Amino acid sequence: MDNNRSISFVLATRNSNKIREVEPLFSAFSLISMQSARIAGEAEETGSTFAENALIKARHAYAQSKIPAIADDSGIEVYALNGEPGIHSARYSGEHGNDKANNAKLLEAMDGIKDRRARFFCAAAAVLSDEEEIVCEGFVEGYVAYDEKGSEGFGYDSIFIALETGERYSEIAMDKKNKISHRYIAFSKLAKALGERLGC
Repeated sequence: MDNNRSISFVLATRNSNKIREVEPLFSAFSLISMQSARIAGEAEETGSTFAENALIKARHAYAQSKIPAIADDSGIEVYALNGEPGIHSARYSGEHGNDKANNAKLLEAMDGIKDRRARFFCAAAAVLSDEEEIVCEGFVEGYVAYDEKGSEGFGYDSIFIALETGERYSEIAMDKKNKISHRYIAFSKLAKALGERLGC
């Protein structure tokens, strides 16, 4: 296993929370930050699905560095809102990455709606070369709470209650969340697929 740490991947995200979640799953490989790989700018997420956007981000990192890259796109899909915010989750309020504003807008959109069912969805992608790409997906069912609580996590964690555990991601320790989240499911599948592909 240790020999494969010579196999490097650019982790195509600048989100420190995502980095902490993902790194343990790829211990067999050497992960390189976007800064270390000298990747400039951000990929324009023009895809219509999480998978398309994850690939766009991984391709962007690979094109600039010529190092295999991994990336994800994730968000919350609310059934009563026809899957919104979906791929627009990070910029739902109009400002990219403003968790408080995004949560406030979603709670406002859900005002008076009894059907609170939702799911967290993640697509994790790897670009190994110009010809080879892998995409894996994961999701967790749950529902939207009526208010914000908790100080752990990020994104919509403070208003999402997982169906399986009955807990908000914002109220459980990060190490526990990292073993049950949609991102964990998707990236675990990707790590396994890469391990099999590269003989790890």
